[in-house]
Amino acid sequence: MASAEEEGGDEAHAGDDGHGEEDSHTPHYPLKKPRHAEWSFAGPFGHYDVAQLQRGLKVYKEVCSACHGLDRVAFRDLEELGYSEEQVKTFAADYEVEDGPDADGEMFTRAAVGSDYFPSPFPNQEAAAASNNGAAPPDFSLLAKARAVERGFPWFVFDIFTGYAENGPDYIYSLLLGYDEEKPEHIELPDGVYYNPYFISSAGLAMAKPIDDDMVDYDDGAPQTLEQYSKDVSAFMMWAAEPKLEERKKIGLRVMLFLLLFGALLWLTKRKVWSGVKH
Repeated sequence: MASAEEEGGDEAHAGDDGHGEEDSHTPHYPLKKPRHAEWSFAGPFGHYDVAQLQRGLKVYKEVCSACHGLDRVAFRDLEELGYSEEQVKTFAADYEVEDGPDADGEMFTRAAVGSDYFPSPFPNQEAAAASNNGAAPPDFSLLAKARAVERGFPWFVFDIFTGYAENGPDYIYSLLLGYDEEKPEHIELPDGVYYNPYFISSAGLAMAKPIDDDMVDYDDGAPQTLEQYSKDVSAFMMWAAEPKLEERKKIGLRVMLFLLLFGALLWLTKRKVWSGVKH
């Protein structure tokens, strides 16, 4: 499975058949704006759905981890998803990490422990690119914050007041669902490139459809559908990129309340001090 963000589809182009794109004009990507999903962590009072994050982790482990790393996330961070220390140790033991050097100056592999970070599925970028049609799959650690589609005017004005910051998860969610959309006749793609109107760089990308219905078994009774998988793994990637989101929002709320109270006290103090002064 190649990357959702690789440039394998850059050769895609749109023709002139009345669809609003002409050969002489540069197409604007994505061809379709991302869908806006409902997220538990949206808004100033949003919070992560732990059950959803656990499902997203399972989707990542069973599907995405074959190609995409999670280099900035330590196994012990999974305790924030409701896992006990023993569960984290058991989870980490399924992975092998490189360590060393030993007494002979040689590097060796061992079972991962809680303090280790998720290992990359490839030894280096060159090996990753060689295994994926020349484009190395991106690391998932910060992808939900790094990949986003600008909403433009007037939406960004409303976003200031609503605290909208979910354009990254919206994009990933839409991209995973976009493979099922039929390619228009005026879109031409080279071999090995898959049409996806939500891809941010071109009309297609080198990653084939990575997941479909009933590929991952859920233990909590959640629907085992492409839409649910896409939403769960997108939420998990948002947590990986910003694990302290809930704490940040709580601190921000306290700061705003403090500033409002402090401003009111300053205004009352000013009135008290200047009340006896003639103007």
